[in-house]
Amino acid sequence: MKKLNTKIKRKKRNRKKLREVSSNRLRVSVSKSLRNLSAQIIDDKARKTLVSASSIEKEIRKNRNKKIEISKLIGETLAQRAKQKNISEVYFDRGSYRYHGRVKAFAESLRKNGLKF
Repeated sequence: MKKLNTKIKRKKRNRKKLREVSSNRLRVSVSKSLRNLSAQIIDDKARKTLVSASSIEKEIRKNRNKKIEISKLIGETLAQRAKQKNISEVYFDRGSYRYHGRVKAFAESLRKNGLKF
């Protein structure tokens, strides 16, 4: 059996815990690269993406700010779009990323703007 690297181990451990906790809630999934951050609210039962926001969008790309400020802005836009679709309770799937820096700023921005998790 191949030795798994730490990112894959962390991702599997996180998803296993989330499967146990997620009771009829939608999932907020985060993916990031060195330059961009994107997030989606996903309905796992229907296997559809309901709402998404990314730093590649024109509205967000206009603001040439620091990465953490862009993450906060993405959190605000995702929360606003979720309110329009009447989504209030979700669970946060950080994937293989640690909860600090841009991911933490994004999550705190979601909480600040009305999403509960």
